[in-house]
Amino acid sequence: MHTTIRFLKEGWDVIGIDNFNSYYSVNLKRKRVVEIKKKAAEYRGNFIIHERDINSDFWNSLKDTKIDALIHLAAQAGVRYSIENPREYLNTNVLGFHSVLEFVAQNHIDNFIYASSSSVYGKRADQPFEEDMRCESPESYYAATKKMNELMAHSLFRTSNVSSIGLRFFTVYGPWGRPDMAPMIFANAAFQNEQIKVFNMGNQKRDFTYITDVVEAIYSLCWNNGKGELSYPHCDIFNIGNSEPVNLMDFIQTIETNLAIEIEKRFLPEQPGDVQETFSNTDKLNQVIGFRNKVKIQDGIPKFIDWYVNYKK
Repeated sequence: MHTTIRFLKEGWDVIGIDNFNSYYSVNLKRKRVVEIKKKAAEYRGNFIIHERDINSDFWNSLKDTKIDALIHLAAQAGVRYSIENPREYLNTNVLGFHSVLEFVAQNHIDNFIYASSSSVYGKRADQPFEEDMRCESPESYYAATKKMNELMAHSLFRTSNVSSIGLRFFTVYGPWGRPDMAPMIFANAAFQNEQIKVFNMGNQKRDFTYITDVVEAIYSLCWNNGKGELSYPHCDIFNIGNSEPVNLMDFIQTIETNLAIEIEKRFLPEQPGDVQETFSNTDKLNQVIGFRNKVKIQDGIPKFIDWYVNYKK
């Protein structure tokens, strides 16, 4: 949603594709579309949304459309859900990704960016995580499908010179975020005076990354706006993170401080598929686009809470 609005603001026409599945609130998803359309009207841009699945024949309808860039952020998300429903991840994250790759190759689209994940690093002891590290031990099926995406893109580059940029996102948060992620779960619990589950007894650190920083990185990489150069064709991977791991308990405390509410906590052991710490090295991103993330949690959490309170109203 935020990426779409960023491109509309710059004068681009945007075509959106979403199957609006019920993994989390469809109502929230549709409200995002309403927000996009408001911004499209404000920026006098053109936005079309197709309610289709990426793993379908939908792509045939776009074969005569001139497309300057394709940004693939669709996926079946969720580490824990992937343990219970692995086939959903195969259908969307692997076969769906294959459909997208085919379209990119057939239509000779040079600007192709797709979402990978920091989860591909698994439980590595050597940190911060760098893009050239070997990632051979994913902790979940979700992480395995994201690593598979990177391998598929690399293979197509080697055999057909199809360019791609994979982005390993580190715990993205902000307005309009997913309800199954920690910021929304914690905020909901605070407002409803409910208990939260804190796994691994709270001994986790995450490289929380605010959504506006993510969007700026995507936009700049798409047009290679910066001091570095991406050779064409290319097959690149970039970390998109804050390079500043935050203890989960500190993150919760920041939310509590901004809401002036203490949240009741239930401390539990580590869950299958979880990793204890994520920590990104973003030097490569800085070298190419001259950009480092700007929003720390001390600023990001208040922005998120302001949105949350207005959204609930």
